[in-house]
Amino acid sequence: MTVRTVELPQLWMPYPLRVNPCLPALHEESESWARAMGMLEGRGEGSARRAIWTRPAFHAMTVDQLTAWTLPDASLADLRLNHRFNVWALAWDDYFAHAFKRTGDLAGARAFTVRLHAFLRPEPDARLPEPTNAVERGIADLQQRLFPPRLAHWRKEFNRALARYIDAGVEELANSRSGRIPHLIDYAPFRRDSFAAHTAPYSVELATGARIPERIRNSRTVRALLDAFMDFMGLANDIASYEREVHEEYDVNNLVLVVGSSLGISLDDAVPAALNLVNARLRDFEHLRDNELPLLVRRSGLGHDERAELAAWLRGACGFLSGLHAWYTGAPRYAAGAPFEE
Repeated sequence: MTVRTVELPQLWMPYPLRVNPCLPALHEESESWARAMGMLEGRGEGSARRAIWTRPAFHAMTVDQLTAWTLPDASLADLRLNHRFNVWALAWDDYFAHAFKRTGDLAGARAFTVRLHAFLRPEPDARLPEPTNAVERGIADLQQRLFPPRLAHWRKEFNRALARYIDAGVEELANSRSGRIPHLIDYAPFRRDSFAAHTAPYSVELATGARIPERIRNSRTVRALLDAFMDFMGLANDIASYEREVHEEYDVNNLVLVVGSSLGISLDDAVPAALNLVNARLRDFEHLRDNELPLLVRRSGLGHDERAELAAWLRGACGFLSGLHAWYTGAPRYAAGAPFEE
């Protein structure tokens, strides 16, 4: 399938955008942590640390808006925490793309990833290596903050999700180097890993203070709902970031290419097919939330407090998807030629 520039259609989103009222406060301090970790260049002063972004490139990403749009119900303290994680995830993404994807340095990518694994320790008192770059410095700092007592149960699962996230980067690079476009059947679960989508339920719980009730958490319905929730994130991102990934990073791990290659269709046909698939996963989420989940709740005999907690979590999940959609469709990061600086 020939890869060329296409006019991408708008993504569908049924949930209204809600904005966290703490956005102005987050905007005022959005640079501080990134600069402290060495991700962002200083204000003219000399530095021995190599930054990932210039200030214009950093602000073009509008990470503060991403955080405030996806977590409209979070307190300022929780918003700050998730903002730092969002900054770190984008720092890893841009560093990895610049240092390894654009150079094809698979051996370097593997060595970088092996070292990063040493920082993903589920033990609260684990001794971490001395960081040698901004990405390691950022995750080492986050390991001390992401798991307060009310979220301690997330320590193992969150680090497992991050391990899958960074490992997926190496697999993406190997695919691109060999020209192997993943098959559609394998791609959706892989995209959950490569987008770090398994961390999103943590973010919703952080913002709302609500958990999916234990009695239904491992049910087929809830697992299906979470899969659809996570699939929309990464697959919609593929639509929004097609130009950046395919034409600037020479990446083959993108839903548009995957659909075209797997189905043997042209790019003109692959674009609407990919969009229909993204929209179908969002419709699956809506169907499960509105039809199957209420039946499960009644069968499981959830009490009033459990139902209220589930409703709060679902409202947070819908807000998360709406915020992502707004960021994908409005952030300069996904415009063609968006700035990147090392």
